[in-house]
Amino acid sequence: MDKMYDVKNIMLAENGRKRIEWAAQYMPVLANISKRFAREKPLKGQVVAACLHITTETANLLKTLSAGGAKVFACASNPLSTQDDVAASLVRDFNISIFAIKGESKETYYAHANASLDGNPTITMDDGADVVGLLHSSRREKLKNVIGGTEETTTGVIRLRAMAREKVLKYPIIAVNDAQTKHLFDNRYGTGQSTLDGIIRATNFLIAGSTVVIAGYGWCGKGAALRARGLGARVIVTEVDPIKALEAVMDGFWVQPMERAAKEGDVFITVTGDISVLCKEHFEEMKDGAIIANSGHFNVEIDIKALASLSVSKRTIRDFVEEYVMKDGRKLFLLAEGRLINLAAAEGHPAMVMDMSFANQALSAEYIVKNAKSLRADVYSVPREIDEEIAALKLKSMGIDIDVLSPKQKKYLTSWETGT
Repeated sequence: MDKMYDVKNIMLAENGRKRIEWAAQYMPVLANISKRFAREKPLKGQVVAACLHITTETANLLKTLSAGGAKVFACASNPLSTQDDVAASLVRDFNISIFAIKGESKETYYAHANASLDGNPTITMDDGADVVGLLHSSRREKLKNVIGGTEETTTGVIRLRAMAREKVLKYPIIAVNDAQTKHLFDNRYGTGQSTLDGIIRATNFLIAGSTVVIAGYGWCGKGAALRARGLGARVIVTEVDPIKALEAVMDGFWVQPMERAAKEGDVFITVTGDISVLCKEHFEEMKDGAIIANSGHFNVEIDIKALASLSVSKRTIRDFVEEYVMKDGRKLFLLAEGRLINLAAAEGHPAMVMDMSFANQALSAEYIVKNAKSLRADVYSVPREIDEEIAALKLKSMGIDIDVLSPKQKKYLTSWETGT
């Protein structure tokens, strides 16, 4: 083995390999791309630094990049999201450099991110823009080799667009998150299912008959609200955007400000991408036994310092469940340290939906290599032809056929002569 790595235990690799294989059978689009990459080697000579959740699904993306000729270095994009057996298998079985350990400290997290940059990347893949942030601050000497990058999350895209507006972004980024075959499916169906899965695994709480408060009605919030209602919950949505709030009302959900919802919720789920969505005044109003979880990318949506300041004691009562006892005797339960509940306490999104998201990653990397000379330092959408190719491949894998426009129909849709 000629690559460096830092994983929890290389002896976990056998179980990790089996789990990677299990996910692979539900990722036919990526498998199709991987076969072509193995033949054509579109990434030959490229070095990829991937800061992603190290899961079974991500493993199949990293294998695809490697099959395409890239040298791959990967680190975790969240201290609690690594699946240690998968990380071990990627190192032992696929000779990919992995720097990721579940539960790593903040110091180790950034040491691992820096280790992924030590390989001198030409392409970055981010899930939250942490690697891009390092490259534009403490590791600027590594920028000279980078031809482009991709970003997987809403939070990361927001950060990168801010950098582009301020003219500080130094290389082009493809906003994979904005692809329709990503955000319409991954964010809604993936986040929706995996968030509730993580909460249930951590708590064994009965969702039916409870009141679930969803902070934020973007695609992730829509998915969480949909799944909570499907499990029998009364769902309250909180929003700051009047259009999204109106949409939530029209979708049949209660919409309230958080100061009112705080008094009614049994389970709270933050999915806004902003800071301090749940803070001191909300904790002071919550019921005894309220469960607090986050499914936004960073652990800043819940003001944990404020929660701690209101409490007289704190203990871990179950795996990924911390009990905070308030001064008045109420107990509030914080899940997974306020980090991504679906990856910390469960396994993240199902492979079937990540199939499309990671197909976007792979094809966007290929697009960067082909078009790097013509791309300026800005944030780009995934080209529509890539989005449509992925959707077509997914439909084919599901055995679904669709209609095709006739020449007459195409002409009608692109002309103005024909009126009523």
